[in-house]
Amino acid sequence: MKVSMVCVAALAALLNAAAATAQEMPPAAKKLGCTACHAIDKKIVGPAWKDVAAKYTGHGVKTFTYKGQEYPLIEGLVMKVSMGGVGNWGNVPMPPNDPKGKHKDEITELVRFEQSLAGSETPGK
Repeated sequence: MKVSMVCVAALAALLNAAAATAQEMPPAAKKLGCTACHAIDKKIVGPAWKDVAAKYTGHGVKTFTYKGQEYPLIEGLVMKVSMGGVGNWGNVPMPPNDPKGKHKDEITELVRFEQSLAGSETPGK
């Protein structure tokens, strides 16, 4: 009896942990190619989105400096995603994803989603 209760408790804990980490990238992230370099909870080529959220929103940052000019956080991050850049997360450049601004609304929603992850547990943190 004790063994089966322990197994049930362990299974419940595993299911809860899986649900907490099973959050998926929004469809726009796949459509715009973000998933080639980013995941929600682990570094691929670029940082995990949870790590980006923790670095900025998670630490109460309100602005983002892009090419030497300071912008409100969301606006600055949208510019970085759209126009690309290097230096915030090492030496691997982030290529421009929308230099003509055709997907600004979708990128803004993705940045807002990414920043909403600030309260989520980040692996290894």
